[in-house]
Amino acid sequence: MKQAMARREFLQRTISLAAGAGIASSGLLEAAPCTPSAPQADVEWRNKQSAMRYRRLGRTGLMISEIVCGGDPISPENERHVELAIEMGLNYLDTAPAYGQGKSEQGYGEVLKKVGRDRVFVTTKVSPFQWSRNQAYRKIFESLSAGEQSALLREASEDIEKRRATLPNYMGNYFEGQFRQIEEETLSDVMERKYGSKIDRRATYIETILKSVDESLKRLGSDHVDILMCPHGASSYAETQIPEVYEAYEQLKKAGKVRFLGVTAHNDPAGVLRGAVASGVYSLAMVAYNFVNRQYVEPVIEEAKKKDFGVIAMKVAQSAFYPGRDNRPAPERVALLNSLVPGELNTHQKAYKFGLSNPNLSAVISNMVDEKMVKENLQIAAT
Repeated sequence: MKQAMARREFLQRTISLAAGAGIASSGLLEAAPCTPSAPQADVEWRNKQSAMRYRRLGRTGLMISEIVCGGDPISPENERHVELAIEMGLNYLDTAPAYGQGKSEQGYGEVLKKVGRDRVFVTTKVSPFQWSRNQAYRKIFESLSAGEQSALLREASEDIEKRRATLPNYMGNYFEGQFRQIEEETLSDVMERKYGSKIDRRATYIETILKSVDESLKRLGSDHVDILMCPHGASSYAETQIPEVYEAYEQLKKAGKVRFLGVTAHNDPAGVLRGAVASGVYSLAMVAYNFVNRQYVEPVIEEAKKKDFGVIAMKVAQSAFYPGRDNRPAPERVALLNSLVPGELNTHQKAYKFGLSNPNLSAVISNMVDEKMVKENLQIAAT
């Protein structure tokens, strides 16, 4: 498989493609009311406040704040700003075991003690899922002949090409190692089709999910989460079609530990979203959607809305920055965003405003690190 291209070349290609896609529109950034065409289920409110706008999360019926709180920066030592966000009307907390090696869930646990569990919707994920799956197939791969390995790698490469998963605009270049992640997950997809009966499926999938959820609930100090995202970081349609995920979800739902099933995707977001909708089991997805990749993802988001399927957008603001945690702006992308959302707002605010201009979305997620960012970002969802 080809290696990832140089960062500068990648960004130059991204911007030229985005500019040529005709994505600027003078009417695009008007207010985007939530007007689903599908029949409305009963809605469920938490922490409803007049200063915040809310949208319905598809057929879950959950009315969530237009901006929801990402868990990556949260820890027991850094959670006070989450309490402020809740005071301002935010009502959805997103976390995962991978964030700070459990520190994020522990931080939210502290928040829940202070504000009350019934005031917010809580989502966690199954971060060990991909590791367990890839490890199971890696063992089989290493036992094969060189010829068999080459054939599998070739099929995986062809699959990536067919799905256009690494096209610059579509892939987004959000984090270091993203290209490699797509390669690894696609190889597991290929091996799932050929060797799926040769792994211990219960241990690989069901037991991994059940154990992960129990550990997350302990860290959160809660007996349930409203939403479980599994897989955490799917990379293809195929990863939404694993029966053992559905089985684990049914067990957790019956036990009262999980209410709804969702999936997240940085990679191939349109493919993952399409698969989640088609499954009939998932109720929502959180996928990468922004001003760079919108031409690929928007049509599927629109179809999801017609099926009353909830969609939360992630990587909405990250698309304006180089990969990594230092938040260095990518000048070409920032220039494109400024042309789409003129005015005095900062880059993050403009990105969220762009995302929320899509009426088919339920919300955008923001990794807010302090009170200043909470005040700035929630301003975009204020009434």
